[in-house]
Amino acid sequence: MTWRMPSETARHDRTWMAFPRAGTTLGEGESWQQTGYEAWTSVAHGIAEFEPVTMIVDPSERQRASRMLGSHIEQIEMPLDEFWMRDFGPTFVHDDERPNVLGAIDWIFNGWGDHGWAEWKHSAEIAQLIAAHCGAERVPSLLVNEGGGIHVDGEGTVLVTETVQLDPRRNPFADKHRVEAELSRTIGATKVIWLPRGLTRDYEAFGTSGHVDIVATIAAPGLLLLHRQPNPDHPDHAVMRDLRAFLAGTTDAAGRPWRILDLDAPEVIRDEDGFVDYSYVNHLVVNDGVVACGFGDEKADAAARDVLGEAYPGRRVVTIDSRPIFARGGGIHCITQQQPSLKQGS
Repeated sequence: MTWRMPSETARHDRTWMAFPRAGTTLGEGESWQQTGYEAWTSVAHGIAEFEPVTMIVDPSERQRASRMLGSHIEQIEMPLDEFWMRDFGPTFVHDDERPNVLGAIDWIFNGWGDHGWAEWKHSAEIAQLIAAHCGAERVPSLLVNEGGGIHVDGEGTVLVTETVQLDPRRNPFADKHRVEAELSRTIGATKVIWLPRGLTRDYEAFGTSGHVDIVATIAAPGLLLLHRQPNPDHPDHAVMRDLRAFLAGTTDAAGRPWRILDLDAPEVIRDEDGFVDYSYVNHLVVNDGVVACGFGDEKADAAARDVLGEAYPGRRVVTIDSRPIFARGGGIHCITQQQPSLKQGS
């Protein structure tokens, strides 16, 4: 068998999400918690304009989810402790030798490197439960990894960061060779591009230590979308300057040099917790559309839509306010997981 992770631009059967539940990530206080419920719900409704959405719901949130999501979004009860579906959900793959088989990579999830605040007893089981539900062949892996730690072009190129894949709290005995071998076995990697790091805020207490899906994505073979922080007062200005120079010196699996489109961050650079990591890179590509992060900055949000429209021609770009999601540690891409269709081109 030869597993291969399709590009996010391939046709989807659905997008998977998880509904928020009480705990550290949702936060304290009724009004603040409500912003979380509403943000996840808005993303689900936005995606549902383009393709089916299936929402995993903790039994404690069944009534609230039913009321907020409505009947047009499928809801499945499973115990949850977190709701970042990209990270603990399965990574879906195809087998080019068995075109009717859907695979589901079940990475080891340990709370983004065993953070003291994180709970993952239930999260660690979600991938295999979803695989069973949708009839996918479970592909177990010994790699501690999250979906936000990889981006692919569907043709063998994979973007990762050293600070995630080689994190001693995740994979203490790993080296690049071992990680690349496992990415080859599970998602069909033929060339792994190792970014040195991620954005500044991602290294704070509630961060992931450098997920790539807030830094860069491959919009099409040979085309990179890259976060840019124009303000030199923000530490990510220098971080992204260096990462851009690094990526400009690399090629994809086919040997193509990258065409790079920059996605400028919005004007705001700080919130009450410090420097923000607001990034338009953290969007989700859906059938015939793109669901983009918005940050209440009309000019910057519109500019991002223009760049995304150029990168994904023929797709309608919609913006959803993602500040309540980023305040909890991620964005739209982080809370979603696409299930690619076995019937591509339909």
